[in-house]
Amino acid sequence: MSEITRHILSLSGGKDSAALAIFMRGKVPQMEYVFCDTNKELPETYDYLNQIEAYLATKIIRIEAPRGFDHWLTLFQGYLPSIQARWCTSYLKLKPFEDYIGDQPVVNYVGLRADENRDARISHKPNIKVVYPFKEAGIDYEAVQKILLDSGIGLPPYTTWGRTRSGCYFCFFQKTIEWVRLLEKHPDLFALAEEYETKSEEIKGGHFQWNDAMRLSELRKPENVEKIKQRYEESRKRRHAGRPNKKLVETLAGLDDEESDSSPSCSICHL
Repeated sequence: MSEITRHILSLSGGKDSAALAIFMRGKVPQMEYVFCDTNKELPETYDYLNQIEAYLATKIIRIEAPRGFDHWLTLFQGYLPSIQARWCTSYLKLKPFEDYIGDQPVVNYVGLRADENRDARISHKPNIKVVYPFKEAGIDYEAVQKILLDSGIGLPPYTTWGRTRSGCYFCFFQKTIEWVRLLEKHPDLFALAEEYETKSEEIKGGHFQWNDAMRLSELRKPENVEKIKQRYEESRKRRHAGRPNKKLVETLAGLDDEESDSSPSCSICHL
């Protein structure tokens, strides 16, 4: 007897995977909706997942690594994760996901859009077949916004204060302006991220900062906050000066052209 194939839709807490869950609702009766929880996510991400869960009327399976971020930080001798060394993704997201899947045949549904040209597979295990329903259906960035708005769920709530992607509150993919926004919206989480820089420094051989521009202890200074805001505003005005008018769906969604899908990211965290 052949093994039963499982169907798993990966949720990141971001807009694309949320829209995919809405799009796929009812199309695969035995669909498993899975979120890998680092326990370092933004509170808005957990709120958004609760909204999606209520809309689907199906439990989202929340997977956690047996050992958390602090364990791995010690094991990696204080080196904070970075774009070059994404151990947080490997040990807090990918490995728990693969352990949950096991060796059974799986179809993994991933929210890569039709206007994106990249390999967004989450895992390369041979028993996993990755499918991209949005690419097959020709659903692009604008169509994703429409799915979210029409459903009543809307965009992730962290977008209201300027965070562009899902992920941990200390994600190293954040832009410098997003660190400022985190400081203003969640000063407690900014302080915790700052503590990790100090902790990293205390462990021999550590990589000491999240943001390449400056340490968080420097970034939080009022004069630096003001400079970052000013540079961002000048950059935003330059972008808008050469940009055509927004489409109606973008205006309704409160979108800025700040978000760039060409920026680097980890698929399991951001799609």
